Amino acid sequence: MSDAVWRDVDSYVEDRLVGEDEALSAAIRHSAATGLPAIAVSAAHGKLLNLLAMSIRAKRILEIGTLGGYSAIWLARALPEDGQLVTLEIDLRNAEVARRNIARAGLNARVDIKLGPAIETLPKLQGPFDMAFIDADKESNAAYFDHAVRLSRPGGIIIVDNVVRDGHVIEANGNAQVQGVRRMMDAIHADTRVSATAVQTVGVKGYDGFLMAVVR
Repeated sequence: MSDAVWRDVDSYVEDRLVGEDEALSAAIRHSAATGLPAIAVSAAHGKLLNLLAMSIRAKRILEIGTLGGYSAIWLARALPEDGQLVTLEIDLRNAEVARRNIARAGLNARVDIKLGPAIETLPKLQGPFDMAFIDADKESNAAYFDHAVRLSRPGGIIIVDNVVRDGHVIEANGNAQVQGVRRMMDAIHADTRVSATAVQTVGVKGYDGFLMAVVR
């Protein structure tokens, strides 16, 4: 199968099931117009994050890697009115774009964007969180995941994006991002605090996958 088929199937799914609205579409357009890389989750993956958060009735969600706020909108929409999404972003421009996109979606009251290196911010956070979504620099995945577990409640869900990396995850001598994913995988393999799996995906973002863990 070709990338074109993957894109067409994603388009079909989005049209029938996802229901991306103007606030979400505008977030993608505005992010592109300001020069942000087109690496946000797809609409189908965003809806999956939304449904996972809804399924556990999450009230507090941690996101590592805000970018332009597209996934933050999906996550925040799953929260009750008194819920909170804490999202961490290292880049000032990204954070400013995300703030505008989140405000346009009417979600300012539910979203707290913390600017700075996540590895420095995470030790200062107070849990528990019901769900965590990790989608930042892959080199630090193992550290991010360890903090996410520490900050999660029992039964909490942790999702890590981009863990298959076009199949390169199986290469022991892969690039720095692959090595970051592999270090996290090795750490999870020995971590008795969680139960985890990873799922390969194809679609508008190409061939990749995500990891899901449940905190014991």
